[in-house]
Amino acid sequence: MRKIIEAASLLEDKFEKILEVYVFLKEENQFLHQRVVGLENQLTEKTEQLNEKESSYQLLKIAKTIEGSNESTRETKLKINALIREVDKCIVKLSE
Repeated sequence: MRKIIEAASLLEDKFEKILEVYVFLKEENQFLHQRVVGLENQLTEKTEQLNEKESSYQLLKIAKTIEGSNESTRETKLKINALIREVDKCIVKLSE
């Protein structure tokens, strides 16, 4: 009978420890989940900012190209030629 009581007491102690670990891990999981959500929001925000900056950069490049600086004349010609090739491809596809 005594062994049964000791085993029950030991089992109860182990159960309490497991319960404490469970509560701790549950709280830690909630904290980490909140952190993940916060980091995902930051990532989305930074991605949007990056896209805006890239768009602004492309517009600035186009503006500089149109401006006609000597450095970008060649680049402008290459872009125009590339656009003409794309238009030609579209015309060929439309005429098929």
